[in-house]
Amino acid sequence: MTTTASTTPAPAGTARDLGLAHYAARGVLEHVLARHGATFPQQIALRAAVTSDAPQTPDDLLARVQESLKADPAGIRAAFDELRAKRLLVADGVHLRPTDAGRELLAAVAAETAPISARIWGGIPNEDLAAAGRVLALVTERANAELAALTA
Repeated sequence: MTTTASTTPAPAGTARDLGLAHYAARGVLEHVLARHGATFPQQIALRAAVTSDAPQTPDDLLARVQESLKADPAGIRAAFDELRAKRLLVADGVHLRPTDAGRELLAAVAAETAPISARIWGGIPNEDLAAAGRVLALVTERANAELAALTA
């Protein structure tokens, strides 16, 4: 008797599936960050400062981080304060800028998470990644619009 592979289509992804994937990946990152004495909001804030094309005022940086985290401004400002206390972010006149230690922290976390990310993402066909990217971009766009309507 010959058996064949199932032709049953994979179930459609749901909002719950998306959330579970997000929290699983975030859990991995938070575990690595904890070994370096950093939190997820701190990492997002520091990355925003490092990747900025121009020096950022605290308000500019707050807007960039809030765009990513959708978090309360007070919590983001607390992350800035924590980063300054750790000397990973410093005031430079009216701007906040990352220090060499802040850049080194991000580099160390990236180096530590790279092989983990390769194991997580490895072997997923490019066409599946492209489809997922399109879907995630659309979900992000729609969720941002809904959030804007809720907070208007």
